[in-house]
Amino acid sequence: QVRLVESGGGLVQAGGTLRLSCAASGNIFRINHMGWYRQAPGKERELVAVITGGGRTNYADSVKGRFTISRDDAENTVYLQMNSLKPEDTAVYYCNAEGVDPGLARYEYWGQGTQVTVSS
Repeated sequence: QVRLVESGGGLVQAGGTLRLSCAASGNIFRINHMGWYRQAPGKERELVAVITGGGRTNYADSVKGRFTISRDDAENTVYLQMNSLKPEDTAVYYCNAEGVDPGLARYEYWGQGTQVTVSS
């Protein structure tokens, strides 16, 4: 079992910044991909950004140039730095981790979500 705990959400004005954190704990062994997804009311969950174990990143077109994903493998933590926030960034943000356990079985876990609200 792997537990993901997110923090850093909140209310911010348009143009502001927030930094989300997601710490993984438990039977981790090796985390490969870590990522952030978001879900706005009435919409499907969508990928925001993902980072591989080798540090390669991929971003949704809507956040390129504004958001930066990074990870600290020593702390099993992934971050999402969000700059120049827009009202359309308002959503619940979810952390995701994919990896293998000590038995080399693959796993995928989600965090509980953290609300990000951007006012205009």
